[in-house]
Amino acid sequence: MSGYIGSFERIELKYMVPAEKYDELIRRISEFAEVDSYGDTTIYNIYFDTEDDRLIRKSLEKPAYKEKLRLRTYEVPSNESPSFVEIKKKFDGVVYKRRISLPYEESITHLVSGKSFSSDSKSFTDCQIAKEINSMISLYGKLVPKMMIAYDRVAFIGKEDSSLRITFDKNIRWRKSDLSLKSGGYGKKLLREGDRLMEIKIAGAMPMNLARILSGMKIFKTSFSKYGNAYVENLLNEKARNIIVMNERQQSLVLGRKEEVAYA
Repeated sequence: MSGYIGSFERIELKYMVPAEKYDELIRRISEFAEVDSYGDTTIYNIYFDTEDDRLIRKSLEKPAYKEKLRLRTYEVPSNESPSFVEIKKKFDGVVYKRRISLPYEESITHLVSGKSFSSDSKSFTDCQIAKEINSMISLYGKLVPKMMIAYDRVAFIGKEDSSLRITFDKNIRWRKSDLSLKSGGYGKKLLREGDRLMEIKIAGAMPMNLARILSGMKIFKTSFSKYGNAYVENLLNEKARNIIVMNERQQSLVLGRKEEVAYA
């Protein structure tokens, strides 16, 4: 797998599917789509960002153009497990994904050190995708591991139109510490139990039969970034912790003053 390169250009539409609607939705789309050859998989990611979270903060502002850098594996990796270094860009509703594959330890070493992917790997000396990754790392100065996000996915592919892909992600979890995929996919849950994030990946227009199903079941398009939502949830948790600490300090000060008055 080392040296693999790949690029994708497509439209990605996201929908939140409540647990109580999932089985019926699967029954209906099974008329024209089937589970792909990978079946059920667990996907592990480390998202990289600047020290001050510039990439995700910009993304949350919903600009016309945004980009992310992540490291992905499809198993809890060992040093030699295949991993994918990916740039994901979105411009005017179209998603562009570029990725190369290297052994996990080699990918981590390059990303954490900021070392060029073409400097000592002959496979990537003239690889445009590697150059794009190097350029992004160089542009932002230093990108560091910021968050682990893992989820369980089942993917469907069109029976007659193989460009149609529909994925369902559940059990989305995240963590801000222990940012090694070797530690597995444990973390805090992002969705309600049983809910799924559905992504429809298409090259052009939405298939009419699929559009009718979603409309009839009242399943509506949403804007949902796993990294973005986990980032916001973490900020809210930190804010809540700070408020608790402040309240405890205030209570301590009040009690201290009361004791001073009592002994005066």
